[in-house]
Amino acid sequence: MAGLLRRLAAMLYDALLILAIWMITLLAMVVANGGEPVLGASVQALLFLEAFTFFGYFWSAAGQTVGMRAWRLRLVSNEGGRVSLLQATLRFAVALVAVGAFGIGYFWALIDRQGRSWPDMASNCRVLRYG
Repeated sequence: MAGLLRRLAAMLYDALLILAIWMITLLAMVVANGGEPVLGASVQALLFLEAFTFFGYFWSAAGQTVGMRAWRLRLVSNEGGRVSLLQATLRFAVALVAVGAFGIGYFWALIDRQGRSWPDMASNCRVLRYG
């Protein structure tokens, strides 16, 4: 299993990538809107969809995001195979709750005997360190 600090570092890398994607999206939207701000639920829904697509794709297709690759982490199902899109969706949803609960869902890995976070448990997956 991967250690919490390594996992948090990978999450920081991925958060910076998501932020860059969002900035590009918002810049394009502001330019298309004649320089006026873009607000509202549709903008928030688009940004949410971009984040979900990023994580859902990388987790289910490659088993690792860019941040996970940099920190030599890989996501696998508990059976050892690839993560399904359903597992990635569950992981993403529970990750939002885990972060929203002041990070408790990730710090849970410090007290779990198997080192699992809430997203790990909910999605029936585990994060492994390689190399």
